[in-house]
Amino acid sequence: MTVNPTIQHIHRQFVEQLCANHTPREAQSIARIVFEDVFGIHNFSRKDELSTDQLTQLDAIGQRLLKNEPIQYILGQADFYGMSLVVSPAVLIPRPETEELVYWMSDCITKAFSTATLAVLDIGTGSGCIPLALKARHQALNIQAVDVSMEALAIAHQNALTQQSWINFRQLDILDETQWSSLQSFDIIVSNPPYIPISEQSKMPPQVLAYEPELALFVEESDPLIFYRKIGEFAKLKLNVGGQLFFETNEFNAKQVEKMLYAIGFETVTVAQDMSGKDRMIQASL
Repeated sequence: MTVNPTIQHIHRQFVEQLCANHTPREAQSIARIVFEDVFGIHNFSRKDELSTDQLTQLDAIGQRLLKNEPIQYILGQADFYGMSLVVSPAVLIPRPETEELVYWMSDCITKAFSTATLAVLDIGTGSGCIPLALKARHQALNIQAVDVSMEALAIAHQNALTQQSWINFRQLDILDETQWSSLQSFDIIVSNPPYIPISEQSKMPPQVLAYEPELALFVEESDPLIFYRKIGEFAKLKLNVGGQLFFETNEFNAKQVEKMLYAIGFETVTVAQDMSGKDRMIQASL
């Protein structure tokens, strides 16, 4: 008599399969997401079986993972700040480092402002993860979020509807200074802009390079800090008295951005580290 493999056996095989192009830790994490989110299975030691349809679905997911497609795009969702957000290749997958930025911003809002009724602008919103997370913690915030990509804005709007959060999304190219006058003044401006020089594409993980949107990742070699500079100049004009500018950076450009913001005219610039001790966040005030 043929004995079908148990969930325990199938889970172990799936993890081993993913180790072909993932670290053991990554493979375990991805397998957990698949079994929990797709099949509702939280106990991986179960002795019962998956159905034929479930096995077919698991095999299809495994084949896509072996081609380095991110699990978030395969499932169409990503976890961020306690929320499940819709994602597609039109938007970056929200990162834990961005969650750290939101926590830091939230603490700054609580400490620096007497009222939560503040005007906030998120530049390059992508999936809308930053404004949605801020709104979850500070309901009274009046948030606008802009992006040059209509496809990204559609995803962000869908996420806002799902989270029952009102955010004013609109298309805008922040590099086009003629569009700046269409925006009001703000108490808080935040951005996680593109900053990776095109020459560094070969250093990127294959799943990022092959699937995530180049528009949100890469900048021209000749001016890799263009978004930081333009947004800094915009913030110099549009921040209210006592307002704050926040950036997500990477560990290699944070000090350059800090120096540039001082040159633009910001009086106080603070570089903060993430949980790995890397310079990943900046706060600036006039």
